Amino acid sequence: MRKTFNTDGYCDPELNYMVDLSGRLAEIKSMVDEGKYFTVNRARQYGKTTVLTALAEYLKKEYSVISLDFQMISGADFETEQSFVAAFSRELLDCAEKIPVSVETKLNQYSTGTVHEATLSVLFKALAEWCGKSLKKIVLIIDEVDTASNNQVFVDFLAQLRAYYLKRRRMHTFQSVILAGVYDIRNIRRRIRPDDEHKQNSPWNIAADFDVDLSFTAEDIAGMLAQYEGDYHTGMDIKKISELLYDYTSGYPFLVSRLCKLMDEKIAGTGVFPGRGDVWSGEGVMEAVKRLLSEKNTLFESLIGKLNDYPELRKMIYLLLFQGQPIAYNADDQSIDMLLMFGFIRIENASVQIANRIFETRLYNYFLTLPEVQNGEMYKLALRGRNQFIREGKLDMRLLLEKFTVHFDDIYGDRDEKFVEEDGRRYFMLYLKPIINGTGNYYVEARTRNQERTDLIIDYLGTQYIVEMKVWHGKAYNERGEEQLKDYLEYYHLKEGYMLSFNFNKKKEIGVKEIKIGDKTLIEAVV
Repeated sequence: MRKTFNTDGYCDPELNYMVDLSGRLAEIKSMVDEGKYFTVNRARQYGKTTVLTALAEYLKKEYSVISLDFQMISGADFETEQSFVAAFSRELLDCAEKIPVSVETKLNQYSTGTVHEATLSVLFKALAEWCGKSLKKIVLIIDEVDTASNNQVFVDFLAQLRAYYLKRRRMHTFQSVILAGVYDIRNIRRRIRPDDEHKQNSPWNIAADFDVDLSFTAEDIAGMLAQYEGDYHTGMDIKKISELLYDYTSGYPFLVSRLCKLMDEKIAGTGVFPGRGDVWSGEGVMEAVKRLLSEKNTLFESLIGKLNDYPELRKMIYLLLFQGQPIAYNADDQSIDMLLMFGFIRIENASVQIANRIFETRLYNYFLTLPEVQNGEMYKLALRGRNQFIREGKLDMRLLLEKFTVHFDDIYGDRDEKFVEEDGRRYFMLYLKPIINGTGNYYVEARTRNQERTDLIIDYLGTQYIVEMKVWHGKAYNERGEEQLKDYLEYYHLKEGYMLSFNFNKKKEIGVKEIKIGDKTLIEAVV
């Protein structure tokens, strides 16, 4: 059977191309060996289920593993202790192996839902009996555990797990308990009772920290591509392609697999990519990025849904994207905590960054395609004249800057400094979007994103353009910016770069000029 790149459900090494999980599984097993109870909290489609499935198999040599999925238990089953105990017992009977006869008899009775004395306390006594009679120590794994997190019965279930954990030296219980989901159930009370006094009160305060990195490294991706190359002999430069995939995804598992799947199944054999050898190239990756950014999928729908559900998150993302607002990491900030939990951001050098280029561009597209934005004059002007900026398949960036400076000054030239400082860069990106839409992509270089300077990288039909957008702070500052851009062009092996300066000086000279610095040409626009 032909192996595929999988983005639907967990990955099977017999059916799918996968990264090597052995190192991660060994790390997790060491926690199990130490008797740790812990949670695996990662964003949607981050590979949790794949890791847990592989872990269950990995542990079976030494442990008896009970692996459950709370999505198999309906919401109604969490309404009362009796209904939950019945549903939980049914799942145990379906999923577990080698249940002692006496315990199996009890679980069969509880599963009917007719035994009124079948409380959580009674259930856990049966589980303790099971742990005592088992020849191997038992590990309990529950996936999608936050499915139940709005229910008091589930909190009581956690309390029972905690009670037995604290008495594990004196009575039989699980060797380890692993609970996986998006929401951190250590803060479960926050979702049940929003009032402050209960906000951080959770019975799952026994959980050990889970620091195993589930994201892919460039080396992980290279290993997966090597499997593919062994089957198809495309001649791809594995190191180059794996690094490019990592650059765009920062190792987010779904995004890596989705790009690979698009190249393998959707792009190969089309247009300028007639064969697999053609698509596994830099141009092929760019085409996959473009298609991914334009498609609907459950991950993107979940991200945008969270912005609509939580206005405070939307505001923080907006500040980060368009104003270069520096946001320091604060472990006590609930908005930052939620953005991390949902996968929007990562923490780098103690500051908040958008998680990856794919998310960043998708989020830019979201904010720049809102009806109130697209009905604005700048967007309409760019859309009306978009064809003039494309010449022989390349962007005429000089002409684009010239037109932008004219239009921006005509429409917003009388606005105050605060408006230009907060919204100027957004209007340039808004002007750019309809011109490259459907053909090119853009992203902001995270290392230079701040309130004074932002470097925008544009990919258009295989050619890169770097535009430094900055707020004017005097001639000396501007000259330093020119030198920085020169160095950046050197890094990207480019001869020409572009600067867009938002200048509040009343004597400023609006327009575009050309500057030579060594062998580099800088096209600078001032508005």
